[in-house]
Amino acid sequence: MISLPLVCMQNSYGLAKTQPGGSGCGANLPIHAEEKKLFMIGKIAKVTGSLILGFLLSRGFVFLTYEVLSLKKLLQIDTQAIHQEKLKSYVYIRTTSLNPSEYQGITYHARKEIHKAVRKILETEAKIFRRPFNEQFSTFDGEDHECALWLLLKRSQSEDKEVRLQAVQDLANNSHWHDYQYGTVAQTCDQRTAIGLARSKDIDLRFFLPPPPLPKIKNDYPIEDELRLLLVSLPQTGLDPCVQYFTSLALRESSQTLAAQRGGLWCFGGNGLPYCETLSKIPSETVELFCLQALVQHSKVSSHCDKIEAKGGLQLLQRIYQLRKDSAKIQRNIIRIIGNMALDERLHSSIVRAGWVSVLAEVMKSPHVIQSSHASRALANLDRDTVKEKYPDGVYVLHPQYRSSQPIRADILFVHGLLGAAFKTWRQQDIDRRLDKKASEGEEDYSQCWPKTWLASDCPALRIISVEYDTHLSDWKAKCPVEAHRKSIAYRSNELLDKLRAAGIGDRPLVWVSHSMGGLLVKKMLVDASKNPEMDKIVNNTRGIIFYSVPHHGSQLAEYSINARYLLFPSVEVKELSKDSPALKELNDDFLSFAKDKTFSVLSFAETLPTHIGSMIKLHVVPLESARIGDLIPVDVNHLNICKPKKKDAFLYQRTLKFIQDVLAQEIGD
Repeated sequence: MISLPLVCMQNSYGLAKTQPGGSGCGANLPIHAEEKKLFMIGKIAKVTGSLILGFLLSRGFVFLTYEVLSLKKLLQIDTQAIHQEKLKSYVYIRTTSLNPSEYQGITYHARKEIHKAVRKILETEAKIFRRPFNEQFSTFDGEDHECALWLLLKRSQSEDKEVRLQAVQDLANNSHWHDYQYGTVAQTCDQRTAIGLARSKDIDLRFFLPPPPLPKIKNDYPIEDELRLLLVSLPQTGLDPCVQYFTSLALRESSQTLAAQRGGLWCFGGNGLPYCETLSKIPSETVELFCLQALVQHSKVSSHCDKIEAKGGLQLLQRIYQLRKDSAKIQRNIIRIIGNMALDERLHSSIVRAGWVSVLAEVMKSPHVIQSSHASRALANLDRDTVKEKYPDGVYVLHPQYRSSQPIRADILFVHGLLGAAFKTWRQQDIDRRLDKKASEGEEDYSQCWPKTWLASDCPALRIISVEYDTHLSDWKAKCPVEAHRKSIAYRSNELLDKLRAAGIGDRPLVWVSHSMGGLLVKKMLVDASKNPEMDKIVNNTRGIIFYSVPHHGSQLAEYSINARYLLFPSVEVKELSKDSPALKELNDDFLSFAKDKTFSVLSFAETLPTHIGSMIKLHVVPLESARIGDLIPVDVNHLNICKPKKKDAFLYQRTLKFIQDVLAQEIGD
C-alpha cells in the first residue's frame, strides 16, 4: 500500500503552514496584512497540493506523495437525481460523502487514481527487470473488504483457470458484504463468473441482477398468441414426426381459443380421448402448456434453437415464467427448454443477457428435486469452465449439482422402468400414516430421491446420473402416437447411448442401477456398445449392474395387457415384455453371451408380493424365475416398491450401498 504522508510546507510568501497531521512547525508565526490578504486569496482557491516523485530503477522503488485538500462545498452531488437514474436502470450508484471522516471525500478518490498510476509504473518496471509483481499492491487506501472485492473481481477474469476458479469460490464464500457490494459484483462480473456463482452452493442471490424488464403488452394480446406466432415462425417442413405432431397439436389447441373468447365451443383432443366444453374463459394455462411442450421438442434441434433465440423466444419464455409462478409444470418445461438451448455455446451470451442465470440460481435452491435438477442441468450446460460434459434432454445429474473441489472417481447411472421417471422411481417408499404413525412423524426427512440424498451423502466421490424416457402401458396415453418403432428397446438403446456418451458416461468406472424394463434397456445398451468401437469405454469401464425386478424372461403384465387389448391397447414396450417375445429371448441370449467373459458383478433383487393395478387387479408383475440373473435376493415388497427403500437403514438400501462400495472399492475406498 502506498503511504501518502502529510508534510509541513512554506509558501512563497514566507508563511509557514501546517498540513493536517504535520508537526506544527511555524504554527505561531505572525501574519502581516499583505500576507494575510494573499493567504485569503489562496484560501479561496481551495486547492493545495504537492507532488514528489522519485524513481530509483536500480532498486525498483517508487516514491510518490500527493496531497489534495477537499473542495468541500464547491462540489455538490444531487443524490435525488442519482436515485431517479437508479430506478430507471440497473446500475447501483453509491453516493460519496465529502466529509473527510467518510471515505476521505475527494482526497480518497484522488489517492485511488494516483495508486493506479503508481501500479502501472511498478508493473512496467517489473517487466523490464523480469521480476515478479506482487498482486497485493493492487489494494488502495480503502477498507479491506472493498479492496478484496475488486481484487477478486479482477482475478475472476484471469487467464489462469486455477486463479479464476479460486476467485469465484472466494466471492461465493463471502457473506459479510453490504447490499451495494453484492450489486457491484452483479454489474461488473463477466458471464463466466456469474454462471460460476450460480453453481456455487448456498450462494447469496444478491450476486445476481434480476431479469431485465420487458416491454408491456396490450391487455387484449394474450401470451398464447405470442407463443403461437413463435411456433409458426419455426421450420415446419422436414421435421421429425414427433416435433411435427406436437407443433400441430399446440397450434390446433391454441386456435380453439378464438371460439372460447366468444363463449363458444372449445374442444380439447389429440393427446387423449377428445371432449368439448362450453367455456366463457380461455384456458390460457392449458394452451400455453401445449405450446411449451411443442417448443421442448423444437429445442432438441440445434438449428431451431437459433430461430427461437432470433425471434425473441428467450424473452417471451422469461415473461411466461414470471407470470406463471404458480404453475410448477409450466416453469419446469421452460427451464427444460433453456437447458436444451444451453447445449449450444453460441447461445450462452443470449441466455445470460435474458436474465436466466439469476432465475436458475434461485430454482437451484428449490426443495423440490425435480425443479432443482432441471435448473442444475441447465447451469451445468452453461458452465464450460468446470464441466466438460454436456447433458442432453432427459439426462440429469443428481450429484454433484454444484461446483465442488471433491474429485469424481466413478459414475452411477439410474435407469427407470415402465411408467417410471428420472426422479419419482427412486423416491423413498411412500409413508402410510394410518399404519405407521412413527414414520409419519419423521416425514420431514422423507427423501424425494434417495440417490440424490442418501447415496450422495454416503459416496460423495460419485457422479450420480438419472435418465428419463417416455413409456406407456397403452397407446391411448402415448404422448407421441407416431412411429411406433421409437418405443422399442432397440431404438431407445441407440438414442440413450448417444446421450450418455455426450454426458461422459464411460470415461470413469461405471455402475448401472435399473428397475423393471430399465434393466432390459441396460442390457441392450451394453450389447450394442460391445459392437461399436466408439462405445468401448462404456463396456470396459462397467464394474457392476443392479437389477430391481427386471423381467429377463417376460412379465405377466404383458400377458394381461394383451388379453385385455380391447381395453388397454397395449403399447410396443408392453408387447416386448411378453414371455414369447422373440426380441426378449434374443436380448437375453446376447447379454449372457456378452457377459460370459466380462469381470463385472451382477446383483438382482426380486419382488415376492403382488402389485395392485387399479382397484380390481392384483398381479405378480415379475415372477422370481424371470428376475434371475447373477446373485438373486428376494425381498418382501411389490413391483413398485422394490426400488424404494423404506428408510436409509433398510436392508434394500444398505445392500445396494454395499454392492456399490464393493465393486468400486479401488476408486472410492472405504
